[in-house]
Amino acid sequence: MNSEISTQIPTPLGELTLRLSSTPRGARLARRMTAQQLDAWGHPHGGDANDTAQHVVAELAANAVTHGRLPGRDFALRLLLLPEGTLRVEVSDARGERKLRIVTDPDAEGGRGLVLVAVLATTWGVDEREVGKTVWAEIALSPRRPGPRGEGGQARATT
Repeated sequence: MNSEISTQIPTPLGELTLRLSSTPRGARLARRMTAQQLDAWGHPHGGDANDTAQHVVAELAANAVTHGRLPGRDFALRLLLLPEGTLRVEVSDARGERKLRIVTDPDAEGGRGLVLVAVLATTWGVDEREVGKTVWAEIALSPRRPGPRGEGGQARATT
């Protein structure tokens, strides 16, 4: 596991922050909202960047819902579109005492989500918070598609 702590994040070109219920439905919504936001930022549905971001968010959100859940507490998803074509994904949950672990037993039924995150992300790690933790990953994005959207997914007026 990468224990690197993120201390300096460049000023984002775009940001999406959501609080979602710590349920399977909340985890699914996190993935769908990621797909929609990446499309708005010029990385279309079905493209490599959008698919990769969805997989990373799905794994981190599933972990937050399954292992980081406390009754009555939500989890947070934060997407940052950083300069240099990087997407930073942050998923925060309320359980700081549950440490991340990577399962290496080939017969285990689960536990491979963080392996997938490690393969898909250029870097990832965990930041402890006052309450809970934030698991983050950074993904290299392909060039943006040309289109009517400006920086940060803002639509430009066309005539």
